[in-house]
Amino acid sequence: MPAVEPRLCTNCEIHAEAVFRVEGMDCNEEVVILERRLRPLAGMEALSADLVGQRLHVSYDAAKLTTAAIVDAVGQTGMRVWLEHEGPGASGPDVRVRFWLTVASGAFILAALAVNTWSPLLSVALFVAATIAGGLYPTRRALVALRTRTVDINVLMVIAVAGAMVLGEWLEGASVVFLFALAQWLEARTLERARHAIRALVELSPREAIVRRNGVEHREPVESINVGAEIVVRPGDKVPLDGRVVAGRGDVNEAPITGESLPVDKGPGDEVYAGTINGRGSLDLEVIRVGRDTRLARIIHLVEAAQARRAPVQSFVDRFARVYTPAVIALAGIVAVVPALVWGDPATWFYRSLVLLVIACPCALVISTPVSIVAALSAAARNGVLIKGGAHLERLADIRVVAFDKTGTLTRGEPRVGEVIPIDGESVDQVLCDAAAVEARSEHALARAITRRARERQLDIPAAQGFMSTPGRGAEARVGGRQVIVGNDLMLASRGIPTPVDPIESLRRAGNTVVCVAVDGRISGIIGIVDPLRDTAREAIEMLRSHGVRRVAMLTGDHALTARAVASSLVLDEDHHGLLPDEKHERVLAMRSDGAVLMVGDGVNDAPAMAAADVGVAMGAAASDVALETADVALMSGELLKLPYALRLARATVFNIKTNLVVSLALKAVFLVTAMTGTATLWMAVLADTGASVIVVANALRLLRAR
Repeated sequence: MPAVEPRLCTNCEIHAEAVFRVEGMDCNEEVVILERRLRPLAGMEALSADLVGQRLHVSYDAAKLTTAAIVDAVGQTGMRVWLEHEGPGASGPDVRVRFWLTVASGAFILAALAVNTWSPLLSVALFVAATIAGGLYPTRRALVALRTRTVDINVLMVIAVAGAMVLGEWLEGASVVFLFALAQWLEARTLERARHAIRALVELSPREAIVRRNGVEHREPVESINVGAEIVVRPGDKVPLDGRVVAGRGDVNEAPITGESLPVDKGPGDEVYAGTINGRGSLDLEVIRVGRDTRLARIIHLVEAAQARRAPVQSFVDRFARVYTPAVIALAGIVAVVPALVWGDPATWFYRSLVLLVIACPCALVISTPVSIVAALSAAARNGVLIKGGAHLERLADIRVVAFDKTGTLTRGEPRVGEVIPIDGESVDQVLCDAAAVEARSEHALARAITRRARERQLDIPAAQGFMSTPGRGAEARVGGRQVIVGNDLMLASRGIPTPVDPIESLRRAGNTVVCVAVDGRISGIIGIVDPLRDTAREAIEMLRSHGVRRVAMLTGDHALTARAVASSLVLDEDHHGLLPDEKHERVLAMRSDGAVLMVGDGVNDAPAMAAADVGVAMGAAASDVALETADVALMSGELLKLPYALRLARATVFNIKTNLVVSLALKAVFLVTAMTGTATLWMAVLADTGASVIVVANALRLLRAR
C-alpha cells in the first residue's frame, strides 16, 4: 500500500503504514540485520519481513518517523529499498553485479594456477585478486552485520578466508570466496523463480484501458479510471478492471482468476474481472471496482499476505536456528583453543575451527521451509485454489475427515423452481409473487431461484417491509399489509401453522428442497426447488478417499428425505440433516475426535462450521466476497476436483519440507564430524553449505509444477 506522509505534529501520534521492496534480502540473516537496524528507530511501531517476496511491511508514527528515514536506515545495511508503489532507483548491487564479480574471481584463480609453476609470486597476487573480487560483496555485508551486532554467514566467511590467508592457504582462501560467491548468485537466481510466480499474477491485468467518454474512445492508464466509467474490451484483450457488461456478448476466459479452463459466456448484467481474457465478442463495461478493490488485486493481496503467515514447522526451524548457530560458533572457539593446548599443533586446530565456522550458517535450513510454502501457494493460486497461509497448508496435509454443505457445494448452486403447488385456491402466480417479495431481500441461493422464476413469469413483485431472517429456517416480512412467511416446514411448525404431509414428502423423495409459503398464519403454497448435483462431485469424493480421507459427511439444513437422496447418489458415509448453523458448528467439533476436519461450504451460512473445522474451504470465491475473507481456503471456480488437488499439493509440500530439512541437517551433521576429524576442507564446507541452499530451493520449486 502506498505510504502517505501526513503533516507532522509534535504533540500527537499519526499512525501510518508502508510496504517496501527490498533488494538483497535473500536469507534469514538479512532479515535479522534489518530488524536490528530498524526496531530502535524512534517512531517505529511494528515491522515484518516477507523473505521470498522481498517485502518489508512497516507500521510507524509519522509524527516521529518518515519513509525517507526508513529508506536511509535500510540503505545503511547494504540493501536496496524503495516504496512498493514507486520504481527502483538506479544504484545498488544486484544479481548481475554478483555474477560478474564471480566470473572475475574464477578467472583470476585460473590465471593464478596457470602461472604458478614459473612465477609463484604472481600466482599469489592473482589469488589475492580473486579473493578481493569474490569477497567485495560478502565483506561489505559482514561489516554491516557486525555494526548491528549480528554474526551471519558473511562474517563467518570473511573470518574463515582471512584465517586461510594467515595460514598461507592462498588457493584455498580464493576457492572458498569463489564458491561462496557462485553459490550466493545461484541461490538468488533460484529464489527469483519463486518470486516470479506472484509477479506473474500482478502482470495479468493491463496497465491501460479503452475508455469511452461522450462517444469518443481513447486509452487511459487504469489508475486514472473511476468507478462508473465506461470501458471497451475488444476481442482477445485482457479485461483491465472489474466491470458489469452493459452491451455486447462474449466468451471470457476466467482461468487467471478461477483456474477454470472453459470460457464463460458473458452478456448484459454479468460481471467480469480484471485479468480475465475476452474471447470473440466486444464488451462494453461499466467499471464497478478499481485499484486494490478489484478481485484480482484482492487475490494477489491475500496470496502475498499468506506468504507472511508462518507455518508451525517454519517457526520451529527459526527457533532451532537461533540456538544452533551460536552453539556451533562456541564449538568452533573450543576446537580452536582446547585441543591445541592439550595436543599442540595450533595451526591445524585453528584451520578446523574455520571449517566449523563456515558450516555454522543455517541458511539452507531456514530457507527450505518458506520457499516450499510460497512455491506451493503460488502453484495453488495459479490453479484456482487460494490457500491463505502456510499454517493452513500444513493442516491440509493432515485432513482425515471432510464435511460438505449441500446447496451450492455438492450441488451446482444454481437452484431452479421445479414445481409450485398452490393450496386452498391460491394461484401459482400469487404464491410466487408473495414468496419473491420476501426473498428479494435475501442473498440465499434458494431465494434467488424464487425471485428469478417470478421475474421469468413477468410478475409484479411488491415491496416488503419489516424483513426478518431466521438462519437455517427462512424469512418473513409484511407484503401489502399481510404477514408472509417463506421457509421450511419447521419454521411454519414453530409458528403453529400446519403443513400438508403428502405433497411435501413426494417432492423431497424426488430430491427437491421444499419451501413453504404462509400468509397471515395459513399455508398458501409449496415450492419445490431442484439443484442438480455437480458433475464431478462423486469423482471428487472418491479421490478424497484415495488420498487418505476416512470419513465423508454432509451437513445440511435440508429435510431428511432430500438429504438422503443426495447422500445415496454420492455414496457418502453419513448425512446430517435439518441442521441450523450453530448445530453444524457443534457437529464439526464432534467430528474432530476422528481426525483433522475440513469443512466445505459457501463461506456465509456455513461460517460457524468452517471456523470450527481445522480447515474451512469456501466454494466459488470468484462470486463471493465473503468467501475470500472468511475461509482458510477458497476454490475460485467452485470445482470440487480442486479439493483433492489441494490435499495432494499440501501433502507434497509437507514431504518436500521434511526432505529439505533432512538434507540440510544431514549435511551439517556430516561436515561437523568431518571438520572435527580434519577430513573436510574449507572449500568443501562452503560447497556443502551454500550448495545445500541451492539444492533445497530447487527442490522446493518443483512444487510450482504441481498438478
